[in-house]
Amino acid sequence: MEALFSAFVLVALGEIGDKTQLLSLALILKFRKPWPILAGVVVATLLNHGASVWFGDWLASTVPLEWLRWTLGLSFIGLGLWMLIPDDDEEVEDNPRFGPFLTALVLFFIAEIGDKTQLATIALAIQFKDQFWPVLSGSTLGMIAANLPVIWLAHQFGSQQFETWAHRISAALFVGFGIVALLG
Repeated sequence: MEALFSAFVLVALGEIGDKTQLLSLALILKFRKPWPILAGVVVATLLNHGASVWFGDWLASTVPLEWLRWTLGLSFIGLGLWMLIPDDDEEVEDNPRFGPFLTALVLFFIAEIGDKTQLATIALAIQFKDQFWPVLSGSTLGMIAANLPVIWLAHQFGSQQFETWAHRISAALFVGFGIVALLG
């Protein structure tokens, strides 16, 4: 029970203000379908954090921290600047190529690679050795606790003006994350 509770608290607190909350906001404003997006977040978290528990030691010893820092920093800055460019086709098609579930799943999985909650999950898995399911369950529940309010609020109050400001604020935050990552 200690492993589940520790993972829940650490991940839920670690996600507050994180880039994946911004991703939740962007996805709900794009698709306006909260349940498939939440399902994508859950599956992506299970896959990503499951891999973190199993392969944590290997990942930590293989990927040099300096490379990770530069890659993440430049990626965040690039994404932040890209978010400032208006899309020509802002409307969601009736039959988009990839729906909200698959889009959320793929983007969340990628966004969690090297994220602080992934690293926290690795550390928790090491600390609570042989408690795979409690650590994975706690980290997944923590991710839901942090992202569900964002998804629900954006779904309830989303509008064109809200979306415009959300894009601007998200862009600024991504650039900020990138600068912080580059500075170490």
